[in-house]
Amino acid sequence: METKAYKYELRLYIAGKTAKSVTALTNLKKYCEEHLQGEYKIEVIDLLVQPQLAEGDQIFAIPTLVRKVPEPIRKIIGDLSNEEKVLVGLNIRPVNMDI
Repeated sequence: METKAYKYELRLYIAGKTAKSVTALTNLKKYCEEHLQGEYKIEVIDLLVQPQLAEGDQIFAIPTLVRKVPEPIRKIIGDLSNEEKVLVGLNIRPVNMDI
């Protein structure tokens, strides 16, 4: 069976089902459905269950979103409620240059 290569591989680090963690996952799923239709994979890592995984991506705050693919790796900390900041941070949408 062939595994699909996704354009975006995202990893969301949470600590249990806190309000911030649930909000971050809900927001992330919404943005991905709107902007990356089928081109993404989300891996949720609960650090209460697997605390050893925090070290690999150097996670110091929760929730943290890590974009593994495409490189370079990018991180966004927080509940991901600012859509524009998340899309620019993940390099999904270019920065609006009309300043």
